[in-house]
Amino acid sequence: MFDISFMELLVISVVALIVIGPERLPTVARTLGHLYGRCRSFVYNIRTDIHNEMRMEELRKMQSSVHETVQSIEHSVQQDIDQLKNVADVKAQENPSTNFSVSQSPVSGSYETPHGTLDKEKK
Repeated sequence: MFDISFMELLVISVVALIVIGPERLPTVARTLGHLYGRCRSFVYNIRTDIHNEMRMEELRKMQSSVHETVQSIEHSVQQDIDQLKNVADVKAQENPSTNFSVSQSPVSGSYETPHGTLDKEKK
């Protein structure tokens, strides 16, 4: 990680032994190891948070794309429905004797059409 050679590490150890002393060196080494572990954990957590935010941004973009597609499809379907309504209105005006309505009979559970009765349940 820091690109320290063995000789550099040995020099740092000898200087630390001389400056700190043999009595306090194990305590200082343990404290430095603990701080190093906490620092690594902190960096890992930050890296994970950044990665999660990047994934969330990608998901937001995908959601926006899907939402635009759904709106486009809804608009297209609505246009088709409007066209079908216009065609039905034109047909009704051309041939007023034909009735395109379907009504449900509340008592029998069947549908009344101009051409006969349709039962809801098939036998």
